[in-house]
Amino acid sequence: MDLSYLLTPLLAWLVAGSLKFLINSCRAGKPAFGLIGYGGMPSNHSAIVSSMAALVALKHGIDHPAFGVALTLTFIVVLDASSLRRQVGKHAQAINRLHDRTPTAAPTATPLRERMGHSLAEILGGVVCGILLAGAVHAWLPLYD
Repeated sequence: MDLSYLLTPLLAWLVAGSLKFLINSCRAGKPAFGLIGYGGMPSNHSAIVSSMAALVALKHGIDHPAFGVALTLTFIVVLDASSLRRQVGKHAQAINRLHDRTPTAAPTATPLRERMGHSLAEILGGVVCGILLAGAVHAWLPLYD
């Protein structure tokens, strides 16, 4: 039984999430539990999908149809992280500013989360993390076909 297709994205999620927590904690100078979520270095989403695309390429080659599907999914996720979710974050910033300037706004309203999406460096960090993890899993687990 080949567990690499289960193990690879799970490890990518764990490693990228742990790295993100450590990086955010170093930047904040304290444990950054409040910064866990969307955004930050490296991109968890990019790490997960790129790990699967890289694993398929390593196991079956880039001419395999499954690689095309995995690569397509990777592009969709990366484009979403770099454009749509970044725009959602910008909208949240604007709405929060409007709320702060509105005298009739409810004082207990929870501000919208502004850190959404990723910069190009954060996405590339996730892609590199995912590819390295796929290579490690492929090297450490026996190849089953």
